[in-house]
Amino acid sequence: MKLIDLHVHSTASDGSYSPEEVVRLAAARGLRAISLTDHDTIDGVAEAAAAGEALGVEVIPGVEISARFPGGSMHILGYFVDYHSGLLDARLAVLKKSRADRNPRIVAKLNALGAKITMEQVEKISGGGQVGRPHIARALLEHGYVRDIQEAFDRYLRNGGPAHVSKFRFPPDEAINMIREAQGIPVLSHPFTLGLGSAYALKNLLQDLKKLGLAGLEVYYPEHTPEQEARYLKLARELDLLITGGSDFHGANKPEVDLGQCPCQKNLTYPLVEALKAWRRQEYGLDEA
Repeated sequence: MKLIDLHVHSTASDGSYSPEEVVRLAAARGLRAISLTDHDTIDGVAEAAAAGEALGVEVIPGVEISARFPGGSMHILGYFVDYHSGLLDARLAVLKKSRADRNPRIVAKLNALGAKITMEQVEKISGGGQVGRPHIARALLEHGYVRDIQEAFDRYLRNGGPAHVSKFRFPPDEAINMIREAQGIPVLSHPFTLGLGSAYALKNLLQDLKKLGLAGLEVYYPEHTPEQEARYLKLARELDLLITGGSDFHGANKPEVDLGQCPCQKNLTYPLVEALKAWRRQEYGLDEA
């Protein structure tokens, strides 16, 4: 089987491997294709694509955009985006600035709570990419304030936690439009994080998002239970949505998930990529990037 992973992060956002290192690991694990889907940035895609050409790994240009959603967390994945698009980069710059403004405020809250870390330490941990909460969590871990990354989120950084600071997010229609303007394929990521109480509510939301241009649903994901996976697969088929999946690999910043070895890996095969390409050809008259 040609194995793939359509949800991977690097140091361009909050992963611990550089884009090239991610591709090297993918090659070592025998993956045929991956999509680099860093949070709110396409900065790492060119490096990953060059490494992919050298190592024989197909790198699908991607992005994961945080969208506004009351009561839960909504992320929209974009596949085969034109990463040379100045318009997409300009729109993403708004989100990057929001992250940059937010991080010192989180650190200040932590300092007030007795966790004496600095932005300089956090930026060093980030390796030069975008700084996010996982880097702050690692700083807390390295300084002995928590026992692991999960405790950092549970104790301090979770939504509503004592050091949490809200960030700017585009509404879903704008996030979807940004991806489509870059001739990409918008897919709703890990739907359980929306916090919806029923399959009925999720189906209604997916129908609304499809009207806005959503093309797919992330069905296969390490944190999906077998029941959730079956429910999402059924909804995707009922609503004629593309089916995708990935590990959400972050390296050391999410150590419980390993590239090419997640529980759902058997379902992450190349026909999922072929379906994405077919949709793109039909929708835009274009082939893969």
